Amino acid sequence: VQLVESGGGLVQAGGSLRLSCVASGIIFGVTTMGWYRQVPGKQRELVAGIKRDEITLYQDSVKGRFTISRGSAKNTVYLQMNSLKPEDTAVYYCAAGPTIKRAMGVPTWPSETDSWGQGTQVTVSS
Repeated sequence: VQLVESGGGLVQAGGSLRLSCVASGIIFGVTTMGWYRQVPGKQRELVAGIKRDEITLYQDSVKGRFTISRGSAKNTVYLQMNSLKPEDTAVYYCAAGPTIKRAMGVPTWPSETDSWGQGTQVTVSS
């Protein structure tokens, strides 16, 4: 599975951005997807995830501000980010595979491997 993100950029605090992630390749069964973010010197952290049944999960710090959703084609996932804060500054990665599935409580297959996008930079100025 190949994941390609887009939509990052520079925005002032309080502003909004929408990230997109398109999955291609062998995507049959890719039903749980999510977004992680990482800042230098820190571990990658889960921001939001979405399961096949559209159940979502959010990191506490983004609840009420970020919304994860799927496109109609189901191979696209979006992250609408509103009321952005400087502490949201990070590289954002789209994810599919066992790591996000475990975070969402979804069973995994032994042969599954993680897929990550190349990352998109989000910078929020104060």
